Amino acid sequence: MKHDESSPLQASESVEASDQTTPVPDLSGLIRSGDTVMWGQSHAEPVTLMRALVAQRDRLRRVRLFLGIGLADVLAPEHADAFDFLAYCGSGANRKLARAGVLDILPVHYSQLPALIGSGALRIDVVMLQVSPPDEQGRYSLGLAREYLVEALKHARAIIAEVHPEVPWTYGGPWLQASDIDLLVASDTPFADSPASAPGEVELAIGRHVATLVEDGATLQTGIGAIPDAVLAQLRDRRDLGVHTGSIGDGVAALCEAGVVTNARKTIDAGVTVGGVIIGSERIRRFAHRNAALELRGTEYTHNPKVLGRIARFVAINSAVEVDLTGQVNAEMVAGTYVGAVGGVGDFLRAAQSSPGGVPIVALPSTAGAHSRIVMRASGPVTVPRSDACVIVTEYGVADLRGLSLAQRVSRMIAVAHPDHRERLEQDARMNR
Repeated sequence: MKHDESSPLQASESVEASDQTTPVPDLSGLIRSGDTVMWGQSHAEPVTLMRALVAQRDRLRRVRLFLGIGLADVLAPEHADAFDFLAYCGSGANRKLARAGVLDILPVHYSQLPALIGSGALRIDVVMLQVSPPDEQGRYSLGLAREYLVEALKHARAIIAEVHPEVPWTYGGPWLQASDIDLLVASDTPFADSPASAPGEVELAIGRHVATLVEDGATLQTGIGAIPDAVLAQLRDRRDLGVHTGSIGDGVAALCEAGVVTNARKTIDAGVTVGGVIIGSERIRRFAHRNAALELRGTEYTHNPKVLGRIARFVAINSAVEVDLTGQVNAEMVAGTYVGAVGGVGDFLRAAQSSPGGVPIVALPSTAGAHSRIVMRASGPVTVPRSDACVIVTEYGVADLRGLSLAQRVSRMIAVAHPDHRERLEQDARMNR
């Protein structure tokens, strides 16, 4: 791959939009009744096109929308009059669709999405993109996301794209020429705030515990949110960390700029930070712009078990809704509502389990309000079975379940539960022996 030698976008620079764009026309000329439409998630959502789609939905009859993490407040339950909502997750703005009972879930491992798209089992007819302004060769970058979009672009009947002046030009391909795009429009919709909130005392305590499990030279995978940010903030004294992950945010940019993440000791993609989507503030967008040391890849690479199996010292840090006393992980549902995902948690944790020097971590607060998140029995689906033993971390410590029997796991799990809930958990455990 030919890498651009130019430096990342500086604070004083700006990106000019293409003059080849047009106002948003009637989308019904490209989107047909019965089609499935897909677009990027979180900060990669093409908000201008989404708004046009909603405004024009009465002309489209029924259209199915495949959703990732929803960040823009565009879709609403009442839009089910024309749309069928399908998603791999209930995160972000998808939550209100789930609560209203109009969101259908595709409960598959993230690594399976490209194959489902390629086979037609998950048929994608139209892809709507948010792209960067073109480079000197006229190439539009997919900017903030590759993920499952890469496979969808190979099979979609139509490609519609909006060019945003603040979308970084990123490496990893594929890149598009204007001739590859059926409709190209301009957008300057402000980016929504990052979904991550500032870490509180609980998250900081979890971050400190997780940091004890990360050695120099480890390759990290983290999710999004306050806990991953808290973990990354505790790693500034490490050396030569690497990154191979699904989402890349401000915390990764900070460690790269501090010289902590060098990727020098990665066993694959040495020298390069690899991810699927960028989620964060202007800081990460500027860091990513024309930065040849950061590449976004499709899900068929970032989550591929064969690829992950080549990474030594792989530390996977994921979260969950709840974990039971035997180590079963529910990362999907709360009180009957879909709020999370199967996602990449199984792909990454299993890779870390088999990686030489790897650590599979599930990090979560011990409570949600008055309720314990360490439970006797999972109240939702088992996203990660107890046979895939992980290291469970709360603000109260670390429970390494690897190699432990069921009876041994119970005491370890109770030790990391909130003190207010330990006696009840002990009683429940005795009653269920």
